[in-house]
Amino acid sequence: MSKFDELRKIKEDVLNLKKSPLYNDRIKNEMFPVIGEGNHDAIIMFIGEAPGRNEAKTGRPFCGTAGKVLDKLLKHVNIARESVYVTNIVKDRPPQNRDPFPEEIECYGPFLDRQIEIIKPRVVATLGRYAMNYIMKKFALDLKIETIGKAHGKAYEAKTNYGDINIVTLYHPCMAVYNPNKIDELKKDFEILKKYKM
Repeated sequence: MSKFDELRKIKEDVLNLKKSPLYNDRIKNEMFPVIGEGNHDAIIMFIGEAPGRNEAKTGRPFCGTAGKVLDKLLKHVNIARESVYVTNIVKDRPPQNRDPFPEEIECYGPFLDRQIEIIKPRVVATLGRYAMNYIMKKFALDLKIETIGKAHGKAYEAKTNYGDINIVTLYHPCMAVYNPNKIDELKKDFEILKKYKM
């Protein structure tokens, strides 16, 4: 099966995920699940926590205000958005953009795991603390978990069944939405990605 077909299967599975605590809310509000988009052979995969309103309306990740910040950060390090893959742990929008609950992360996590297996990125860049905690635990880096305030801009080596990868922990782009003074710090953190792009 091609990567395209495997990723499409994930989309079908999420669309029909009636056991999800967020399924009824999605149907009621006529929203879409947000699976991910970008290069299916990406070297760098970005993972956020969950879609917001704009994302759930369109089915596209990071297409709202935080997405504009992400675009600006990628431009700062000369990485084309089309060259990376962008997704979230949770594929449906939590009501009122609240933080995802542990049971929601548990419900959607396996889909993210499948996406990583299919795309096989060399770098997994986490955006925010929820993505950081999930990925660090997934790759047995539990003992290295710090607060996002300490971990942002750092890289960690990890092993997968397809080879060695790097986990890069970054602030969520929405940080610069709420506090525009943080944009320079986010830009500086993103510079670590320069050494990984091909």
